[in-house]
Amino acid sequence: MEIFHEHLKRSGLKRTEQRDLILSVFLETEGHVSAEELYELVKKRDPSVGFTTIYRTLKLILEAGLAREVRFNDGRARYEHEYKHEHHDHLICIQCNCLIEFYSADIERIQEEIAAQYQFKIIDHSHRIFGLCAECQKKIQHGVLRNTYHH
Repeated sequence: MEIFHEHLKRSGLKRTEQRDLILSVFLETEGHVSAEELYELVKKRDPSVGFTTIYRTLKLILEAGLAREVRFNDGRARYEHEYKHEHHDHLICIQCNCLIEFYSADIERIQEEIAAQYQFKIIDHSHRIFGLCAECQKKIQHGVLRNTYHH
């Protein structure tokens, strides 16, 4: 909350109960949440909060460094906690949109080596791998799903 309030102050914006509520609900939500999903969660606590307020506050939360935006296979922006959360990358199923978070020290090391080779300073990165999860592969093998993906 303190980081968010400092960001509001630096931006010349006022602290409001609605902004505080939106941040609280976001921080209580684990995983990846869209603006629409966050709106539904906040509405349960305060029906007077509008979608535009949610959307604008999410942008402020991003700017404050408390969240990061992630885009998956469906093209919708989702948000996850950034502050004091370990870095991770994503495996995304193009069939059911399930998400697997993973961390690889080898991938991180190789990225650093490549950046150094090109004298490139990495500020941030997002690693997303698209494919088929084990469940969807089984369904395709058993004819429950049609394989519409060719490699």
